[in-house]
Amino acid sequence: MAIPTVALVGRPNVGKSTLFNKIVGKQISIIEDIPGVTRDRIYQETSYNNKKFYLIDTGGIDITKMDFNNEIKIQAEIAIKEADVVVFIVDGKEGLTANDLIVRDILRKSDKKVIVAINKFDVKEAKNNLYDFYELGFETYIPISSIHNLGYVELMDSITMNFTEQEETPDTRLKFSIIGRPNVGKSSLMNALLNEERVVVSNIAGTTRDSIDSVLKYHGEEYLLIDTAGMRKKGKVFESIEKYSLIRSLKAIDRSDICLVVINAEEGITEHDKHIAGYAIERGKGLIFVVNKWDTITDTTIADFEKLMRAEFQFATYAPIVFLSALTKKRLHTLMPEVLKVAENISREIKTSILNDVILDAYQLNIPPSYKGKRLKIYFTSQTGIKPPKFTFRVNNKGLIHFSYERYLENKIRENFDFTGTPIILQFKNRNGDE
Repeated sequence: MAIPTVALVGRPNVGKSTLFNKIVGKQISIIEDIPGVTRDRIYQETSYNNKKFYLIDTGGIDITKMDFNNEIKIQAEIAIKEADVVVFIVDGKEGLTANDLIVRDILRKSDKKVIVAINKFDVKEAKNNLYDFYELGFETYIPISSIHNLGYVELMDSITMNFTEQEETPDTRLKFSIIGRPNVGKSSLMNALLNEERVVVSNIAGTTRDSIDSVLKYHGEEYLLIDTAGMRKKGKVFESIEKYSLIRSLKAIDRSDICLVVINAEEGITEHDKHIAGYAIERGKGLIFVVNKWDTITDTTIADFEKLMRAEFQFATYAPIVFLSALTKKRLHTLMPEVLKVAENISREIKTSILNDVILDAYQLNIPPSYKGKRLKIYFTSQTGIKPPKFTFRVNNKGLIHFSYERYLENKIRENFDFTGTPIILQFKNRNGDE
């Protein structure tokens, strides 16, 4: 059963981001600060009354060479392509505008459910403008105030009316996805992997719309390969906004155990590559960098390019880097062994006694400095999760944890146990039970 998608659409400053944040709530990401990666919160999986859905905020598109109307059109087109339900947000205080009518025209061509949310309804002028919006010609109008919580329950009930509470049957096969910017060679890599094993590819419908999962057989085991490459339509809408190739990649990331981030060796590393890797880490997924089109590079060595990669992706120094050519299949054989190694590491469990020995040694080797007469003490450490591995430290006062000491402890764990290719999470709790 596919998880439905809801898109928020409307011109700038009508309150899309405020509503987005309200619906998503305080979903704190696993890794709150990844240096070098700025993340626009344009997408999030969330739920309401146990009904899961993806939420897309089409705000924040910055297309400098396009006029305002074009930008609005592109937002609406993207929402139509991606969403099951479109929430069309208008500004009740300002009333109906020409740009609202542009969005209306595009949305009416779709067969999607459209809910018109008339925002800022706590303001007197909005009540006077209410009936003007009926001119838009949609069925459902809900006055709201994102800031004052007005109409929120009614809006959410309407959005999720036809969604179902989902009980998912777990598929225990390892799932990995090939993600990356447009035109880095994702399709070629997918085909190369599948053809390499001379397997009859059985396509099974993915749990996400437009996604096809392929079964890859390798050394007698079955793996699910999630295709993001074939998911993008050829339409100019997606070609013109790189950011929106993200949305489809993000859905695939959510469903994966491991993400292969494909980098085009010819073009080098871009900020967008960092965004995509950052999302995979934030979701706690295993990570492997795949430098594709390596056969075309003659002026640099693997060692030099790896040094460049490590400098650019300082937030993911634990991720292995594989150099290959999907087209010629040169060095393709080096990829699956790395996938299997990372698969083992994302589920690695460390015995509590061994873990405590390592942490105690690390603590005594580098006793944290005291702060205002208080010094951090670590009493006990245990592993409390896998995929990604998570470690919980019982301490005297978690307020005494400095990020540099947290980094030190992570490095010590990595030095002693093989967590290549997986983020690890450190959580600190006060021994006296205060969270």
